[in-house]
This record gives sequence, structure tokens and C-alpha cells, in this order.
Amino acid sequence: MKIKTQLAIVLFAYMLVTGAHAQEKTEIIFHKPENPARASAPFSEAVQAGNLFFLAGQIGMDRTVGKLAEGGIKGETEQVIKNIQGVLEYHGLNLNNVVKCTVILSDIDDFRDFNSVYVKYFKKKPARTTFAAAGLAAGAKIEIDVIAVK
Repeated sequence: MKIKTQLAIVLFAYMLVTGAHAQEKTEIIFHKPENPARASAPFSEAVQAGNLFFLAGQIGMDRTVGKLAEGGIKGETEQVIKNIQGVLEYHGLNLNNVVKCTVILSDIDDFRDFNSVYVKYFKKKPARTTFAAAGLAAGAKIEIDVIAVK
């Protein structure tokens, strides 16, 4: 059998097994935030592509008082996760729908304390990337963005 024929057979078999087909056009929705005051932000809090939701990074800003949560990295991590939960709930989702987290710490030495809070909330253990960067918005110690599946 020629290589091209073998390759075509393998590809056809793969498509049968996986149900793969030509890529369909995915509608992309740039959702408006629940809070109209946040509509002036230069980004969307959530963008939906099919059944995937891409949430903008959240810092530990307590929006009820307009300042970073108290309690250092642990307090800010709690608030970040509450902020994420709020956006997810607005779209009919919860933390169990999260499949990927990207965590940015202002100081990698805060990793252990951050992680002690994180594991209380993300029970399904989504994939995660964690790194440190100098300088986060508003002087935050942490920022987390997530991808969720509906």
C-alpha cells in the first residue's frame, strides 16, 4: 500500500473514532459585566466562545469598598476567588466548571500561603500555571484568570 493511501486510511479511521469533522464557525460573545459601572473597563470580564468562557484576570479588590482585601496574600486570594465566583455565577457557572487557572503572584515566596487558600476552593484540580511578576494592577499581591466550560 502506498504511503498516501495508508495515511488517508489512518486519517479516516481517526475521524470515525473521534467524531472529528471540519471546524464549524464558533460564535464569540463579549459579555457585558453584571455591574454597569464596570462597562467602561477596556476589556470584557467574560468572553464566550462556544461553550468556553474566558474570564479576565481578577485581583483581590473588594468591590464593595473599592480597595484590596486585608490579610495579605491569604486575604487577597480569598477575595480573588470570590470575584471569580461572582463572574462565573452571573453566567450560570461555578468553580467546578473551571478547567484552567493562570495565577500571577507579585512574590513567588507567597506561593505556599496562596496555595493553602486555593486548594479549599478548587476541589476538581483544574490545570494551573503559576508564576511571579513584578508589579500587578493596584499593587495587588495576586491575579488569577480562568477558563471555564459550560
